[in-house]
Amino acid sequence: MNKYLFELINSAGNLSIQDIILRIVMSAILGIVVYISYRLSHSGTIYSTKFNITLLTLTVLTATVMTVIGNNVALSLGMVGALSIIRFRTSIKDSRDTVYIFWTIIIGICCGVGDFVVAAVGSGVVFLVLLIFGRIKNEHRLLLIIRCERDKENAVRRVLFEYFPTPPVLKAENTTKESIEFLYELNRKMLENAQERERKNAIAAERSSTTLTEILYHLGGIDYVNIVEQSDEIY
Repeated sequence: MNKYLFELINSAGNLSIQDIILRIVMSAILGIVVYISYRLSHSGTIYSTKFNITLLTLTVLTATVMTVIGNNVALSLGMVGALSIIRFRTSIKDSRDTVYIFWTIIIGICCGVGDFVVAAVGSGVVFLVLLIFGRIKNEHRLLLIIRCERDKENAVRRVLFEYFPTPPVLKAENTTKESIEFLYELNRKMLENAQERERKNAIAAERSSTTLTEILYHLGGIDYVNIVEQSDEIY
């Protein structure tokens, strides 16, 4: 029994010190690649330095765990049982963050078992993909918010229908006894095309009202007109 326990404990100790250091160092190097990729693909308020450092640390930790487990089935089952009690409550704000988490875990697994070529080639391909496509964001959406008197409802709808070749999407409509508030969603291209068309029409008709706000306020009974940008960095 004692001999069995001794062999079980030392079954993962077949690696030399050089092999262990090599696996941990390689995971750290590839973790730095992940760090650089995350820094390049994220900008503004969406970038988190703490999360980026966590990714680098997670790569090394995963490689360390895989180095300990090796081919030992008993240790792997014990490790699964130990890690199963951990609950992660941090919400993922960007879908790309999930990709980076899986990337670091895969690098750690590959380096932990000594498959450095797989880890390096895979990381290189993922790095290029995220470098090329990672900074692409959804086209900025604009929220058009209009509040007016109840008797101006039809007039406002008519102005929007005439101003935009493609009518914007009505997202919300809030009403009180005296007023009504519209919330429309549109994109920047829609607004720019409508402004350009209205500018040409204004020049042809020799009038000065070329913007949507001027046209709306000219109706009277308009409390406010707000255009708010809704980008991916707003949470």
